[in-house]
Amino acid sequence: MKRIGLIGLVMFMGLICPMKAYCQVGNLGKFDSRLLHWGIQVGLTMSKFDLEYTSDELLRRDLQGTTSYYAPGFHIAVIGDLRLGKWFNLRCLPGVTIITRDVSYSWEESYLATHRLAEPSRNVESVYGDFPIELKFRAMRYNNFRPYITAGISYGFDFASLRENKNKTDESIIRLVPHDFRYSMGLGFDVFLRYVKFAIDLKMIFGFPNLKVEDPDMHIRAFDNLNTRTMMISFTFEG
Repeated sequence: MKRIGLIGLVMFMGLICPMKAYCQVGNLGKFDSRLLHWGIQVGLTMSKFDLEYTSDELLRRDLQGTTSYYAPGFHIAVIGDLRLGKWFNLRCLPGVTIITRDVSYSWEESYLATHRLAEPSRNVESVYGDFPIELKFRAMRYNNFRPYITAGISYGFDFASLRENKNKTDESIIRLVPHDFRYSMGLGFDVFLRYVKFAIDLKMIFGFPNLKVEDPDMHIRAFDNLNTRTMMISFTFEG
């Protein structure tokens, strides 16, 4: 029995050792030791407004509440990555994000019967020029995989903002402040391919300034504060 056990142990070690050696061999072995490298990022977004229900008591009698639902969008950016040490990188990701957000209104039925201009929903489209800065913490690499987490801040300018449109040509427009500041948190993993490093990450982005532009329109008065909330799944290619 001892001899059989010894033979089994030798056979087991014979199988494990090549597998262990294989796991230690990876693509782009010196990639993460570079001081600076570049890349491109594309992503899909889901965005909505975080709304604060109006404090106007007169409007509250006719409006039960407001809700915003996630709507899809698109993101593209370039990446500049600076190595700060074994575990940390500083990244700049200037790019463009196209997002859509919806606002739904729950009007009282009696109010709808006498106010035909009361709309059930409004749509807001934005085209942001984004300037994010992120700190990336990388875990230990295993073969061709390396997980990481990120945290960052960003500034966005909405090129589609209609804040300065005072001619009221479209009463169904929700006008927004063009400047938005956010913070973000995310996680993902790097995949080291033969010639490039590929990554997938999931990120939550929270805007903190109030984007509302004061307007006498009842659809704008329906909320006192609105901020952007975005979920993003992105794919990056770095070389």
